[in-house]
Amino acid sequence: MELKGTVQDIIYKNETNGYTIATFDMESAETTIVGYLPFVQKGDSIKIIGKFVVHPDYGDQFKVETFEKIMPETLDALEKYLANGIVKGVGPATAKKIIKKFGAETVEVLKGNPDRLTEIKGITKKKAEEINESFIENWELWQIVGFLEKFGIGPQSANTIYKKLGANTITIVENDPYVLSELGVRVDFSQIDKMALDLGVERNNLKRVDAGIRHGLNLATYNGHSCVLEANLIAFVTKLLRVSEDDVLDGIKDLRAKEQIKIEQREEIATTDGKTELCIQEWIYLIEYYKTEENIARRILSLEEADNLKKIANFKKELEKVEENSAIELSEKQVEAVKMVNDNNVSIITGGPGTGKTTIIKTIIDIYKVRGKKVVLCAPTGRAAKRMTEATGNEASTLHRLLEIGKVFDDKPNPDLDVTPIDADVVIIDEVSMVDIFLMNYVLKAIFKGTKLVLVGDTDQLPSVGPGTVLKDLIDSRRVPCIRLNKIFRQALQSNIIVNSHKVNEGINFLEDDDEKDTNKKLKNDFIFIEEKSTVNIINKILEMYNLEEQIITPSKKGDLGTKNLNKLIQEKFNSQSTVKNEKKFGDIIYREGDKIMQTKNNYDIMWRRKSEINSGIFNGEMGVIEKIDDESGEVKIRFDDDKVAFYGYQDLDQIEHSFAITVHKSQGSEFQTVIMPIYQASPMLLTRNLLYTGMTRAKDKLIMIGNSFTINFMINNEKIKQRNSGLKYKLENM
Repeated sequence: MELKGTVQDIIYKNETNGYTIATFDMESAETTIVGYLPFVQKGDSIKIIGKFVVHPDYGDQFKVETFEKIMPETLDALEKYLANGIVKGVGPATAKKIIKKFGAETVEVLKGNPDRLTEIKGITKKKAEEINESFIENWELWQIVGFLEKFGIGPQSANTIYKKLGANTITIVENDPYVLSELGVRVDFSQIDKMALDLGVERNNLKRVDAGIRHGLNLATYNGHSCVLEANLIAFVTKLLRVSEDDVLDGIKDLRAKEQIKIEQREEIATTDGKTELCIQEWIYLIEYYKTEENIARRILSLEEADNLKKIANFKKELEKVEENSAIELSEKQVEAVKMVNDNNVSIITGGPGTGKTTIIKTIIDIYKVRGKKVVLCAPTGRAAKRMTEATGNEASTLHRLLEIGKVFDDKPNPDLDVTPIDADVVIIDEVSMVDIFLMNYVLKAIFKGTKLVLVGDTDQLPSVGPGTVLKDLIDSRRVPCIRLNKIFRQALQSNIIVNSHKVNEGINFLEDDDEKDTNKKLKNDFIFIEEKSTVNIINKILEMYNLEEQIITPSKKGDLGTKNLNKLIQEKFNSQSTVKNEKKFGDIIYREGDKIMQTKNNYDIMWRRKSEINSGIFNGEMGVIEKIDDESGEVKIRFDDDKVAFYGYQDLDQIEHSFAITVHKSQGSEFQTVIMPIYQASPMLLTRNLLYTGMTRAKDKLIMIGNSFTINFMINNEKIKQRNSGLKYKLENM
């Protein structure tokens, strides 16, 4: 349905994505319109396409699918538009004078003949030029949505594109539509490519081929790879663009000459036509990814080969003192790990739960602090840092805050980004399996030669969300001293959670293990498995057993047992609509006082208070509870798990999501007293051994697993961790 009219008033606008609620005057009637309306202001004349819907609380509304700004069709409407302050230098009085003087010619004068504006008393030549420039800039904005909509790009993406390209968006995109593929907007490459072809770009145009190659490399990085085999990339791009291999090779040469990509030749064992032989393989990188790997390898080796300035003399004696004072008796392997840290500038400590990693960290802290050395503890996420603080009794920071990376980190990868140097004698990083190549590069850039770096993590957990397998590559290269802890300590042996998670890691099905019955008699009853085959039964059992103190961890966001549906069901049952609880609808989600939420992106600006402490920054993965929703101020008060209190404007609600249930990926680095974990049929890519292992090891005191024993068996046997293409190990071995 198509309507024409004027925006009478803006009720609500999200400045980030352009989502708007407004009153709309169609002369004969007035209605409320909702939708993504970037660039639309009070007083604008627009043509909207969409449909009428009935909101349960607010009644009839017109839901806008797309819109087009139109020039006001009457002089009164044009005067109102000019008077609303959008055009620089024109207020109500000047608008009245312009309309009175030029009438129907007004638009033509403003656009193409601004000198005539000086005919009006009070408008100088300089002011006339300002009015002209401002009017044309706004005119450009009017065209952007309509221009992009023709190519299937909606208003929300149009808003993001404009913010990155500015008022000349149309000209820039017409000259090179493929610029859109580098902006991170929700537009797939096929849409951009269709736009380019419709605009007359030749199929084998070098710009098109270059964009296809970069698109292929970008897709690979989204899947955790840092590089792609040249042969595979050529096959992908020829099929994607329907061009010849020679065309793609020309593109590779062009991008290489522009230093946008890098080709690394490696001597590797490869299998071709069933034959295994040593050959030269060519791997292609986007230049930022190659430089990042190169920086990591160079800095790690440089750090390790530097003089051991922080080495403690009489180490054995010092260690005995610490053991005596802390009443801890270290195992032979733990002593070896602490000695390794003393003897080397870079050390890796890896192992599963219950193998003594925390005891080693505490011992390292005690030894160096006694000598007056500064030890800095850090982790990749807020929850992992909090857990490290609780486990060691020493303050730990997130890597982002420690490095003061700021918002730049969320933009395009930048291997040369400036970071704050770390003032420390010893830096200990926990949960390093979560650290991708870019974050590790920034860490190493911040560490002075002579500082000791201790990397702690579990290589059997899920890999980092970002590209690379940093911890695994460092270990496999054998260029960094490493201790692998595989003995479960006596206290941990009493935990069914720890024992069974180690069995999973070893490929043993704990439900079928012959020793399970005898073993369970000796263990705490902290692990419960409930066999349920149907999705409905699993959901009912979760709703029956769940309480708000527990954490649901599930493999996926989607599906009946994914986070989206479970969060909705949990909210309906445990925090339902009430006259005493305020709520706020944001998109399709209702947020309510008492809801558990999680921050989903790094926000370095948002202010928070904790008792007398005031600071800024809430980071991806931090969890809390909505305490108050205030319609009058348009703010939501959230108290986070570490007692920080922050106030979010309604426009900031796109940064949070419900967290009654979270994915296994989002749970990494965290620990919860009680975990409920549904196990169900899903994509084989999700049903892996390391996902099951990671989920199980998030539970501290109790794990309740509900689901299908067949699926558990499948996950335990599915150890095909998706291989990530990386060159870090190769660079470490060959530098």
